[in-house]
Amino acid sequence: MEGRMNEDPGNDSDRRRYPPVSGIGRDEHVGMVREIFSTITGRYDFLNRLLSLRRDVAWRRFAVRRMRFFKTYRLLDIATGTADLAVETALRHPQVRIAGLDLVREMLVVGARKIARRGLSGRIDLIQGDALALPFPDGSFDAVSVAFGIRNMPDRPGALREMRRCLVPGGRVFILEMNAPRSRLWKKVFAPYLKRVLPGIARLFSRNPAAYLYLVDSILHFPPPKVFLGMMEEAGFQKVERHSLTLGITCLYIGRRAG
Repeated sequence: MEGRMNEDPGNDSDRRRYPPVSGIGRDEHVGMVREIFSTITGRYDFLNRLLSLRRDVAWRRFAVRRMRFFKTYRLLDIATGTADLAVETALRHPQVRIAGLDLVREMLVVGARKIARRGLSGRIDLIQGDALALPFPDGSFDAVSVAFGIRNMPDRPGALREMRRCLVPGGRVFILEMNAPRSRLWKKVFAPYLKRVLPGIARLFSRNPAAYLYLVDSILHFPPPKVFLGMMEEAGFQKVERHSLTLGITCLYIGRRAG
């Protein structure tokens, strides 16, 4: 299911601030993502919980429970944001060290405070960096994760290839991402919520509500599950699989590096 921000009701100035994700160039997309996420850190975690009805917590836990560590005992969490998945992994797998990478420094500042409060600063390292040029040697991690971040990457095949490069043979990638299901329930309930209710709530709590129009647009333009699974295979992953969560609103994609 496709959608454009300029088809949705809402504040005209919000719509003009960020163009639809379809049709913009790589550099413009990266710059827009950096600007958006640097402005929504204050209420980011709160709005994630509110707008997903706390399902985002359950989705991360679902992914973390499926992780296995067997050689390096290290996880790379890309687009780590405020480090929710990194913290969840550290709590679930006490023997594991985590590197959390994000493009946006402001998000990492919030994540660092969260890690310190949990007493996990010795196990989670935060790094500002680009998913298309990961600053790690080949085969550095047993697992690589991305939670709700790959839709913000303009070159997804390139990012997937970098993830595969950083995995040990037999290591796996775990990608959580929202998408637009094609079911009648989606069209009647979730599509109106995503397009109208969610941006309306964001306007009440965020100093940059236009950012949430962009986020809705990025969800609507993310590839259907079969297409994304094919993209993972083209990037070199084997035994790719998809787990549908909460009526298909979110999917967990898993792929294995051969070895």
